[in-house]
Amino acid sequence: MPQHLPIDELSIVIARIQGLLLTEEKVGTAVSLLARAAKESVPGTIGAGVSLLDSRGRRTSSGYTDGVVEQADAEQYRHGEGPCLTAWAAEIPVLVQDLHDDMRWPLWRDSVRGLPIRSVVSAPLMAGKEAIGALKLYAATPSGYDETSVRLIQLFAGPAATLLSHVQGSEAPRKMTEGLQTSLHSRDVINRACGVVMERLGTTHKAALQQLMNRARNERTTLLNISESILAGTPASGI
Repeated sequence: MPQHLPIDELSIVIARIQGLLLTEEKVGTAVSLLARAAKESVPGTIGAGVSLLDSRGRRTSSGYTDGVVEQADAEQYRHGEGPCLTAWAAEIPVLVQDLHDDMRWPLWRDSVRGLPIRSVVSAPLMAGKEAIGALKLYAATPSGYDETSVRLIQLFAGPAATLLSHVQGSEAPRKMTEGLQTSLHSRDVINRACGVVMERLGTTHKAALQQLMNRARNERTTLLNISESILAGTPASGI
């Protein structure tokens, strides 16, 4: 049977997570703190991690404590099934007491059979009425987790979801601003490079842009890199 952290100690751990997360600006750092604390607080856990959406809306593992978490999660995303994804989508905690006997996710179960995983517990990260991700723990032995483990991970997931949603919310405007600045800079560099080509070849802006695109394709690089090299005075055949 699993051994569990006393509730008073768990409260101290959660208070520590809250204090740390409130001082962090990066989501990645925040989830790393959360995963590490969850692993250390639930005996028998060989790996912990958090599943969130990345900047492109893709499911990704963040802050995982061990490589086995990354591998197991990658197979969940590849097959579109698994305990973590179920906890996230159904917005309920999921308990796997022995993966070898569990028939709920056959593709994922078979794909991770070579990994040292027999027990899993996962809980959704509920921010208000929305699940923004899931927290998960992996154990190497069967019956490594039970219903008490479910309650423990939910104690982590509740405050963590609220705090992570705040961190994500505060980080989003900065990311949007940085993205806009990068986009404007790239457009300016490309337009100035087009101007150089237009002057050299006496051609139109459209034709100059096509010249830059052709060179980027031939050299297997980006349009921005080619534009920067043109402005830097790098000689190029035909331009």
